[in-house]
Amino acid sequence: MKNIPNVYDAEPIPAPAMQEIERILSSGDLFRYTSENSPVALLETEFAKTLGSTYALAVSSCSAALFLSLKSLGLPRDAKVLIPAFTFGAVPSAVVHADCVPVLCECQNNYRIDIDDFAAKLPQVQAVIVSHMRGHTSDMDAIMALCDEAQVPVVEDAAHSLGTVWDGRNIGTIGKIGCFSFQSYKLLNAGEGGIMITDDPDLIARAVIMSGAYEHNWKKHPVLSTAFDKWQNKLPLYNQRMNTLSAAIIRPQLTELPRRVADGRRNHDHVAERLHQSPWFDVPKKLAKEIRAPDSIQFNLAGLNDDEVSLFVNAAATAGINVQVFGTSKDNARAFWNWKFLGEPPELPQTKAMLMRACDVRLPARLSIEDCDVISEALITAMYRVMQPATAYGT
Repeated sequence: MKNIPNVYDAEPIPAPAMQEIERILSSGDLFRYTSENSPVALLETEFAKTLGSTYALAVSSCSAALFLSLKSLGLPRDAKVLIPAFTFGAVPSAVVHADCVPVLCECQNNYRIDIDDFAAKLPQVQAVIVSHMRGHTSDMDAIMALCDEAQVPVVEDAAHSLGTVWDGRNIGTIGKIGCFSFQSYKLLNAGEGGIMITDDPDLIARAVIMSGAYEHNWKKHPVLSTAFDKWQNKLPLYNQRMNTLSAAIIRPQLTELPRRVADGRRNHDHVAERLHQSPWFDVPKKLAKEIRAPDSIQFNLAGLNDDEVSLFVNAAATAGINVQVFGTSKDNARAFWNWKFLGEPPELPQTKAMLMRACDVRLPARLSIEDCDVISEALITAMYRVMQPATAYGT
């Protein structure tokens, strides 16, 4: 078998970014508000245009964007925020940070929000965060219809979903606010960083001020002055700004986004087709209105008991593939019972059962089809050795 490809290294930073970083370092100009046309301001304009949104605010992380989104909505202290039980620990953390209370709803075996449980819990909440977890988009038509009728604002956690489209609309533009990540394993890599988008000038004005636009630095944002005047000195400053170096790294990657989306989708679909040849792998299909932009693959282990799951993970590791089972890998931040800062975990049997069999394997867009074949073969062989050892070993 060929060597297992490295799935952890990011793509090289484009040459124009390196040149811009050298210019910035030579000038020492690292603060976003030194000038109106700082790299951060340019990134906000370019990102909003790319997504088809009116306004954007670049911040220190997607967690910061989620936090500022909730604060900008003007929710009262201890407001309840409905989130999917399958998400990253940063999401409930952002809710807690915003002085709100997370309410968890069930997710299905396809990793998406269970609409019945969502609808049942919606009347008790004041806001919703929809996590398009690992790029799997829930039924946004159903979610938005329910939330619009209940007049509950929706924040999209699109950290994993840049480039994903739902029924012709970019993910992140469907709810009131969309939040994205530039962490190193995302399609656009700055190591850290995030951005929020919206069409609401009052909401973005609140977020800009709270992000750390003290005094009159908000004048360097292309938003209605009346919205800023309304909130001047009336909101706390949380200082979650992005610095110019991060923006300089991200901007040249925007032109790479279509290629990375296409290559990531190609890789995912190719591996999914290979895994479907085995009865023990179940790769959930995309929804009809969804065009995905994956940089990893998730699959469920079908018909395996707990011991067999462990044996498969070990066999894959021996072959050089790191398979993360969300519910069994130690202290996984995507398993809701590990969010001990929330207190006693709720009873969510459907989500828990899914997480005990749901696997995650990285498939970065830079991999070739040949690389994907090596990964697929290693996974299939590892499973075959566990589930049919006699045949596998020829005894």
